[in-house]
Amino acid sequence: MTHRSIPASLLVKSAMRGRCPRCGVGALFIGYLRVVPVCAVCGLSFTNFATDDGPVSFVILPLCFLTAGGSLVLEVMMQPPMWVHVLVWPTLIALAVGFSLRPVKAAMIAIQYRNRERNEKAFEASAPIENTE
Repeated sequence: MTHRSIPASLLVKSAMRGRCPRCGVGALFIGYLRVVPVCAVCGLSFTNFATDDGPVSFVILPLCFLTAGGSLVLEVMMQPPMWVHVLVWPTLIALAVGFSLRPVKAAMIAIQYRNRERNEKAFEASAPIENTE
């Protein structure tokens, strides 16, 4: 079984476009965040790729710090009425999560694919040679 090494730049490009990490052509998602079971182009199965809550954690945690810092800066610099905060920050959070969650999930799948590929190569290289006597 031979694998070709996929450069990180191609994995990032496929993740940003929501494409299969192996072929870069097949769609990775059905709808917004549901991952296809199998790539329609190359046949890569995504059933064992587990992203779970990882993408949400990677999006929400930095976003919380940016939102808290931004709201403090806005309050100190301009002292707007409370309705401005109520209007600005939930809208900003919803847009940021909406636009970044899908690429982050695709990137996590691409990273898992690349790590599995490397592990398979390492396993094949370290497999003992059978003695045929």
